[in-house]
Amino acid sequence: MSVKTLTIDDKPVAIEDGATILEAAKEAGIPIPTLCHLDGVSDVGACRLCLVEIEGTNKLLPSCVTKVAEEMVVRTNTPKLQEYRRMAVELLFAEGNHVCSICIANGNCELQDVAIQVGMDHTRFPYRFPNRGVDISHPQFGIDHNRCILCTRCVRVCDEIEGAHVWDVGQRGAAAYIISGLNQPWGEVSACTSCGKCVDACPTGAIFRKGTTTAEKERDRAKLEFLVNAREKQQWIR
Repeated sequence: MSVKTLTIDDKPVAIEDGATILEAAKEAGIPIPTLCHLDGVSDVGACRLCLVEIEGTNKLLPSCVTKVAEEMVVRTNTPKLQEYRRMAVELLFAEGNHVCSICIANGNCELQDVAIQVGMDHTRFPYRFPNRGVDISHPQFGIDHNRCILCTRCVRVCDEIEGAHVWDVGQRGAAAYIISGLNQPWGEVSACTSCGKCVDACPTGAIFRKGTTTAEKERDRAKLEFLVNAREKQQWIR
């Protein structure tokens, strides 16, 4: 296997050909904020928080889907990137209905964590206050579209790990939202195996277990890691 050598924040890094900049940065111990990335499933570059600067191009590129190249020079935390990331988080808060004080994921929310990481304490954009629904038709789980950030982690986990293909994205642009089945109520989708992987994958309080109240949502990340290792490495012991 060939190896690529590159520089990330003045730090030399060597990693196998085909790896992404995000993987190379993680290997080097350099943190890059993400929301749509989840180990074990494919990357789609949806949240744009992992943007980096690459010497020789004027574009900001998402590190999760950009492959490393020989002698690439990468910057991950410049003032320009900090401003773009803060703006992205502000837009996520402005376009949804995120009321942290009554959210089940309060204190255990990746959106909150990223907001703190990028220094976002308010949004300069007017709140849209969209009229979004809540689906609690499933006997065990529910989905609150007000808290959804369209990271599509639930879609990819259900497709690529569980293989049930329950979730998808409906509509376009500002009207886009997560749908179950062919836009059916979740409880009527016979393909759902009630495995709960989408709950563990969700970075916010959008998908939850019924009976959970404010700040009570917890995720079992070890379950997802076990499933990935079982599929890719044939390791069936947790």
